[in-house]
Amino acid sequence: MKLWAGRFQKETDTLVNDFNSSIAFDARLYRQDIQGSIAHATMLGEQGIIEPHEAEKIVDGLKAILADIEAGQVEFSPENEDIHMNIEALLTQRIGDTGKRLHTARSRNDQVAVDTRLYVKGEIPRITGLVLDLETVLLKKARENLHTVMPGYTHLQRAQPTTFAHYMMAYANMLRRDVTRLEDCLKRLDECPLGAGALATSTYPVDRFRTAQLLGFRKPTDNSMDSVSDRDYAIELLSALSILMMHLSRFSEEIILWCSWEFKFVELDDAYSTGSSIMPQKKNPDVAELVRGKTGRVYGSLMTLLTVMKALPLAYNKDMQEDKEAIFDAIDTVELCVPVFAAMVDTLTVKGKNMQRAAAGGFINATDCADYLVKKGMPFREAYMIVGRLVNMCIKSGDTLDTLTLRDYRAISDLFDSDVYDALQLSTCVNGRKVYGGPAEESVRKQIESIEEFVASRRPEPET
Repeated sequence: MKLWAGRFQKETDTLVNDFNSSIAFDARLYRQDIQGSIAHATMLGEQGIIEPHEAEKIVDGLKAILADIEAGQVEFSPENEDIHMNIEALLTQRIGDTGKRLHTARSRNDQVAVDTRLYVKGEIPRITGLVLDLETVLLKKARENLHTVMPGYTHLQRAQPTTFAHYMMAYANMLRRDVTRLEDCLKRLDECPLGAGALATSTYPVDRFRTAQLLGFRKPTDNSMDSVSDRDYAIELLSALSILMMHLSRFSEEIILWCSWEFKFVELDDAYSTGSSIMPQKKNPDVAELVRGKTGRVYGSLMTLLTVMKALPLAYNKDMQEDKEAIFDAIDTVELCVPVFAAMVDTLTVKGKNMQRAAAGGFINATDCADYLVKKGMPFREAYMIVGRLVNMCIKSGDTLDTLTLRDYRAISDLFDSDVYDALQLSTCVNGRKVYGGPAEESVRKQIESIEEFVASRRPEPET
């Protein structure tokens, strides 16, 4: 018999029972559900709502159930719908009528709300740790490639010279924002909904501050209706994870391009590549492609939850049962993608000579040529036009700005002198950009130091 069956005269249809049941996916909340129930029972005993010996019996029973679940000795029943009713039914079977007292002053509405918050609260530090590991890989690659000149792009056209280190630090800064977004989400969700009941708390003298304390929350939530109907924290989490995956997808796209024969800027390690079943020469960037593809999966979880919540009146509605699969799948996907992506980047080989060769073409020092004239007194717009004529001349003759003769230069402007060749060297172009945030070595070193300090500040202190 179902725990809520008193009102009903007929058994639930099998189809409805299967449709309504969530145990197939919310079973993973068993630890959080038992944790919440232990806190609730402890508070009930302390407040005299149930006898202290009953609270102790309930807590002992819950701890034994937890141990048995983790030992693989418990099989959940779809008949009991969800993890909450499965645990309660097991408890009552084991300790008798005392188990029926556990649900005093509680609803499944505040129960699932606290379970889900506890789950998300536990997963966010795990995800941020994985992102910090990836940051560490990018820092390593940056330090190794401070002098590896490569073309920077806009519109996927060669634009201006940069370094591979500068490129890595661009993604490192994106990931730093991802970490802080997850941290912000964690701060906002750190409130305990337990004790809100179905929507209007309880006539029992429950102590919500005590259960919040027992569960490690900063405080209880402020409004009981909002407590059971709020999924903002889950939407915020999925939004932060979607942005994180978007960053990984952009990075994946670059790696896919870079390891193609057309670019050949990097080579992926054999352990992080796959071959073709028909073309023996192929070395495919499947890890990067799958990360790019799985990004859409995380986006889908975000859109699922936004759509579920968009028209729900207060307070709890059964639609909200759809939140868990979206949350679980997004978290699982991110926790699958980030470590393998980090390992792929860590083991790839940077083809510095190919990058240098590519940087030498495409006139990516054209802006520097214009700046050369500006520094000699010419207005920028005039300098821009002159260099545009030089580039057009080079395209027709097959030259580059580096191979034009001084006579060619002076035919366009007598401000050009022999020092133009030094000004147009790629190393000069890169290291002349010492502006904060730029690609010059001294600037990139500051960026590396900043991210290193950020990562170190988020790592737990070593045990003494």
